[in-house]
Amino acid sequence: MAIRYRCRHCNTEIGVLPFDSEESIRKLHQLSEQEAKEFIHHEQNGDTTVESICEHCENSLKKFPNYYALKNWLQ
Repeated sequence: MAIRYRCRHCNTEIGVLPFDSEESIRKLHQLSEQEAKEFIHHEQNGDTTVESICEHCENSLKKFPNYYALKNWLQ
């Protein structure tokens, strides 16, 4: 089991951690219950996926802040 970090915009895998405690994730990122429900997903294979943002997408959003208004700005 592992925790996989994926970009929520381009779906690129950012990294993998070798443990699976949701409580540890919440403490690590200091997420509220609502944020944890929105950004943490449990996969069928036992892995946990955390939606985040990669450097490329973060830089794009900094350059073009109007992209925040779009639900899916990557085609």
